[in-house]
Amino acid sequence: MAEEDFSIHVVAIINHAHSGILDLTWSDGRYQHLSHGLLRARCKCADCIAGTAKANPRAQEDTDLRLTDIRSVGTYGLQLVFNDGHDRGIYPWAYLHELGETGLASITPR
Repeated sequence: MAEEDFSIHVVAIINHAHSGILDLTWSDGRYQHLSHGLLRARCKCADCIAGTAKANPRAQEDTDLRLTDIRSVGTYGLQLVFNDGHDRGIYPWAYLHELGETGLASITPR
């Protein structure tokens, strides 16, 4: 699905810092639970794709990772900042939605 064609949007974002879960509620009725470790492991920035980012995020999902900041990137998606200092990942809305469709996140239909 092309990102410019992505018409579903997030209606609510809740970060559960203590448990390391980011909840997204989508306009299509889905309620998605994404672990901070999963989000870090699935970062698609150039450093992570090349495997040069600190503590190679592709190695495994780190349960101690936490989001320290969530920044809106206009209508495109979110920039996520993690407690390991990584702040280069921009997560398009379509990609976040896709994480649930691929079975990587818990999804609850509403």
